[in-house]
Amino acid sequence: MIRYLATLVLVAVASGCGQVWNDPYPAAERGQNIFYSAFTQRPKHLDPVQSYSEDEAIFLYQIYEPPLQYHYLKRPFQLVPATSRAMPTLRQYDGAGQLLPVGVDPAKVALSEYEIQIQPGIRYQPHPAFAIDGAGKPIYLNMNADMLASKRSLGDFPLTGTRELTADDYVYQIKRLAHPRLHSPVLELMGDYIIGLKDLHALLVADEKVSKDRQAWIDLRSYPMSGVEVVDRYTYRVRIKGAYPQFPYWLAMPFFAPVPFEADRFFAQPGMAERNLTLDWWPIGTGPYMLQENNPNARMVLVKNPNYHGESYPCEGEDEDKAASLLADCGKPLPFIDKVVFTREKESIPYWNKFLQGYYDASGVSSDNFDQAVQMGGQGDVTLSDEMVVKGIKLNTSVAPSVMYMGFNMLDPVVGGSSERARKLRLAISIAIDQEEFIAVFLNGRGVPAMHPIPPGIFGYRADKDGINPRVYDWVDGLARRKSVEEARRLLADAGYPGGRDAKTGEPLVVYLDTTAGGMGDKSTIDWLSKQFRKLDVQLVVRATDYNRFQDKIRKGNAQLFYWGWNADYPDPENFLFLLYGAQGKVKSQGENAANYENAEYDRLFERMKAMPDSPERQAIIERMLAILQHDAPWVWGFYEKAYSLQHGWLHNRKPGKIVRNGLKYQRIDVDARQRLRAEWNSPMVWPLVLVVLVGALAVAPAIIHYRRRERAGARA
Repeated sequence: MIRYLATLVLVAVASGCGQVWNDPYPAAERGQNIFYSAFTQRPKHLDPVQSYSEDEAIFLYQIYEPPLQYHYLKRPFQLVPATSRAMPTLRQYDGAGQLLPVGVDPAKVALSEYEIQIQPGIRYQPHPAFAIDGAGKPIYLNMNADMLASKRSLGDFPLTGTRELTADDYVYQIKRLAHPRLHSPVLELMGDYIIGLKDLHALLVADEKVSKDRQAWIDLRSYPMSGVEVVDRYTYRVRIKGAYPQFPYWLAMPFFAPVPFEADRFFAQPGMAERNLTLDWWPIGTGPYMLQENNPNARMVLVKNPNYHGESYPCEGEDEDKAASLLADCGKPLPFIDKVVFTREKESIPYWNKFLQGYYDASGVSSDNFDQAVQMGGQGDVTLSDEMVVKGIKLNTSVAPSVMYMGFNMLDPVVGGSSERARKLRLAISIAIDQEEFIAVFLNGRGVPAMHPIPPGIFGYRADKDGINPRVYDWVDGLARRKSVEEARRLLADAGYPGGRDAKTGEPLVVYLDTTAGGMGDKSTIDWLSKQFRKLDVQLVVRATDYNRFQDKIRKGNAQLFYWGWNADYPDPENFLFLLYGAQGKVKSQGENAANYENAEYDRLFERMKAMPDSPERQAIIERMLAILQHDAPWVWGFYEKAYSLQHGWLHNRKPGKIVRNGLKYQRIDVDARQRLRAEWNSPMVWPLVLVVLVGALAVAPAIIHYRRRERAGARA
């Protein structure tokens, strides 16, 4: 018995040497060139005509290739070719169809024509939609129920094929923006610019073939659209109403990535949608990666596209990039990483613990782990904690091109409208809600109080005295200082609610905040907000609901106050100021103006500003627009986010910049260093097991010895 226990101890010690017991990944993946990350919200759309969420962009931008992309390292952000041979050629014409010279007054431009030439030889990822037989006919077309019975993912189709990318694929995708069944979130916006897009949408809606069978494939190649033209196999043109200099930014987004008609036709077959065999579930692209596994509740896996046309790591960047070793891989072929595994983590603590154990290569910094990760200096400077430094972890910080705000529904009879009563009520609330305190308490200081929609780093933003919101702040000793609660209460009284009660009826003022459960709808945030409103003796009622119901209330204008945010699509003030443009009203046109704000002067200035190049004249127009917004107060100006991210020392070429969303192809992993440190950090502690076994052995040893003696004595008798 003693020998048996000793053997167990030796086995336990031996098995613990050099082994990791808590590795959450299959043993076959150890030592592989795999990037490990996590996601918290499941992606809802992976069809490039529908997807418009940061939760989906991390997947979509690695798979699809629009004609343009952002330079990975240069700041300010700079557009460069992706699949295109060069930057688009722009020609502009007046109302008579005459070609205009470069740099003409935008007011004289009636039509802008962008010509894009794509590189030859680019091929799609392997896909069953391209599989053909010896006669050149599609193998997986007109499949019956028996053929589909065993198909649940693309991997269940044993045969695949590919073909070359052509200009037709880009034009086909632009037409998909008008597809009445796809409900593209940018149809209204793009329809105001791309000639013929809304006409195509109306044509498809009225077409009996489209409405009769809502599952059948719509071959958009047979429908005309005046605003797009295929010039030759590798060249196409897009025609825009008037001048819209921001259009090239859109050419770096998946809305304008290519989609082959074969994919649409393949997924439109009966029985496919019921098996989640759709383009919305299984994207198809020419990018560096392709989706291998789609389990949005647990795990998403990207693998290197074997047909990727290739690209080189950039050799130019900012001055500090060389010191940060961000130019060390200059000219090397991309991508560096073979496989990307995303695991869904619904809670921040498990996510954080796995990062510290080395099982995630990078991590954000949540409020739960902020104090463990970083430390604040006396001057507000941020450094890594000693624990992070010892582990070789690196910190990246940047002010994100985003804005978070509380919106007033301008259609609401209490807080909305253009009356002085409602305006002063909105201003009173804007002053009372202490954004500086919110940033300190809930964001650990990771934010900058917003003065208007335009964040730092975007043209039009000013950090000096002239950049503050004078309706909410005063300039004191070279700093912006929030106006007093007494000023807010005075405004509330002027609005007809002295002491938080309606001066006419005596009824207490109650305001309603609609939000989603979790996030801004959690108990601590609600308690804090209620405290802010109590400064005005105003009662706050929070109506938390699920995301879909919340979205429906916003679409129908049934919310009163709501929390919202916006991440820049592209680095131009137009992409923020359009959020309050009247034509973008959520209720009126299902646009992005969730507050349903309208101001005639603001709208006229927006129309002028949007087509202008950055200049002192454009700056002056923007400042007048911001003054109008600050006067009308359709939002409680919240904060601009400071983005903090952490990465392990074995992860290289990771540069912050939310607008660059296709960055995985540039990143590189030192696999050997990761393997060594994982083993070091997660080496099992076997001595407690050894101690338990030894104590147990000592405890039972007397009984065993006594039993053996009695056994021998009995044998002698």
